[in-house]
Amino acid sequence: MPDKNQARVRRARQTRLKIREIGAVRLTVHRTNSHIYAQITSSAGEKVLASASTLEKEVREQIKNGGNRKAAEAVGARIAQKARQAGVDSVAFDRAGYRYHGRVKALAEAARAGGLKF
Repeated sequence: MPDKNQARVRRARQTRLKIREIGAVRLTVHRTNSHIYAQITSSAGEKVLASASTLEKEVREQIKNGGNRKAAEAVGARIAQKARQAGVDSVAFDRAGYRYHGRVKALAEAARAGGLKF
């Protein structure tokens, strides 16, 4: 029986194949218990165009704890700002096999509010 992480990675692989098929720029999310990370990668997947996480100094100044929804919203707003600076306005959302709720949803909605189109 596969463990929880193996099942998540299997789900993520299916999503990534579909995103690669349509050739879209990808916004990927990774979360741990204490932090959340977001990266925008090129359509071929070889280059990171922008990244944001709760480890960045600017984000840590705004938040107290990196593992909650408020932190995810801060990272979502920051990745949207960095994406605009990199000239990216439309992305495919890769939630990396995580369910679309809680921190993942908060990050996505904050990125949308920041001007990214999914």
